[in-house]
Amino acid sequence: MAEQQIGPGAAMNIPYLSHDDLDSLNLSTPQIVAAIEAAIRGQAEGTVWSAPKAVIIPPNDQRYMMAALAAMDGPSLLAVKTVVLNPDNTANGLPQINGLVTMLDSVTGLPVAVLDGNWITALRTAGLSATAAKYMANPDASTIGFVGCGVQAASHLDAFVDLFPLKHMVFFGRGQANQDKLVKHAAERGLTTQACETGQDVVESCDLLVTTVTYTGGAKPFLDAAGMRPGSFAAIVDLAAPWKRDSFAGLDHVIIDDLEQEAALSNKLCDPSLIHGDLSQMVLGNIPGRHGPKDKTAFVFRGHALGDLALSALAVEAHNSS
Repeated sequence: MAEQQIGPGAAMNIPYLSHDDLDSLNLSTPQIVAAIEAAIRGQAEGTVWSAPKAVIIPPNDQRYMMAALAAMDGPSLLAVKTVVLNPDNTANGLPQINGLVTMLDSVTGLPVAVLDGNWITALRTAGLSATAAKYMANPDASTIGFVGCGVQAASHLDAFVDLFPLKHMVFFGRGQANQDKLVKHAAERGLTTQACETGQDVVESCDLLVTTVTYTGGAKPFLDAAGMRPGSFAAIVDLAAPWKRDSFAGLDHVIIDDLEQEAALSNKLCDPSLIHGDLSQMVLGNIPGRHGPKDKTAFVFRGHALGDLALSALAVEAHNSS
């Protein structure tokens, strides 16, 4: 607990919720999905707001720096998430992605809490994928596949196991330690597992697909959406960096997280003509998630500030109630 001076002569205790603090709240996937959906409905009603991401990518550098902002008036909270991704962190024994969420009262501007950004990012991202999958994936999906086996893979595994009758996991990754950890986690969740020789083998072998290949500033794409099974759904968490973008033309339904944010950014997730809408339109019932059980669908996203706000607000509420 850190004490901060706010205004002349005033003192406030501003809680810092660490990874372990947040983990101990035991927030469920249905709770997280419901919070995201509520934030989306609030935005439509004019009580929740978000701004497009601000991004800095230094030239001749692998770093990716990002800030996201969203606010609500019920409860009155504002969340600012700041993140730095640096692949060089691995050599120093650090996670590649690190950040914080700062929460203020959206009316007074006074600080409410500071939250571990890595935990928020992992669960918010999986929560967004799960929200999309609720509308876009076949409910009887039994096989999940991962290209990339790090933190995001683990959080997505938990989220999807909570929502679908999964029995088997296929995977492809670069780090043996991460692969071993994911296999162990899958076994603990009751899934059998199989390693694949290539990422494309994973694409062609599952009902639910999650790609979380860390942004590296120009690695050659190696995944082809044409190989996806009929009826399968892909959550593409990695700015579509490992995907051959033109192969998205073979998908029946492509949804992104936020059309306004996408329009404001220059590094497009995919050809705008291939996008059928965004997550908010789907949650609000303005567009379908899929037209039939054999549709190949994908949720391609860079992260939505509404998701950060929804999960952070849920966490602060749960912490205050505990």
